[in-house]
Amino acid sequence: MNIILLGPPGAGKGTQADRLVSERGMVQLSTGDMLRAAVKAGTPVGLKAKAVMDAGELVSDEIVSALIGDKLTEMGPDKGAIFDGYPRTAAQAESLDAILEAHGRRLDHVVELAVDEDALVERITGRFTCAVCGAGYHDKFKLPKVEGTCDVCGSHDFKRRPDDNEETVRTRMAEYRAKTAPILPIYEARGLVSRVDGMAPIGEVGAAIDAILDG
Repeated sequence: MNIILLGPPGAGKGTQADRLVSERGMVQLSTGDMLRAAVKAGTPVGLKAKAVMDAGELVSDEIVSALIGDKLTEMGPDKGAIFDGYPRTAAQAESLDAILEAHGRRLDHVVELAVDEDALVERITGRFTCAVCGAGYHDKFKLPKVEGTCDVCGSHDFKRRPDDNEETVRTRMAEYRAKTAPILPIYEARGLVSRVDGMAPIGEVGAAIDAILDG
């Protein structure tokens, strides 16, 4: 099975992709990760990408397509793929169809984790973690049992990510909408798009995704 997983930062896409990888043996194809790995490994595509990036230019669709093709060949036919961060344009959507066809595959589902922007802002801006053990907390949804003391390790040091602020979250949302706007109509016309409530508890989101994939 081959799926595209869509959702703005903070929607829980990473959590669900990790779950599909561990429970279903699927492979997450994140173009950014694949690019870094290919450059590091010095593959032919990686060397080409490095030259482009060193020149301060954007990596072409052709290079990204070659990366995906290499990865699908390496995976073999029995593993499902989760496309993350690709495609982002109509041209890339067309390329993906051609790549999948060349590997005897087809796109089965496009799953979007839909979010309420105001609720997402609240979810992200309220996050903080223990500075010692990394346990996660939230101003509204999960405070430490004893104020100022980590439930897990007893530390009194907490930290917040500097980019977990309202302005950054809303900018990310706008970027996400701009990037997905070109591709959603293409897949909607083919009846491939399903939406899941990304604001629901993690288990419910996972169950909804499973129902789509098994439907």
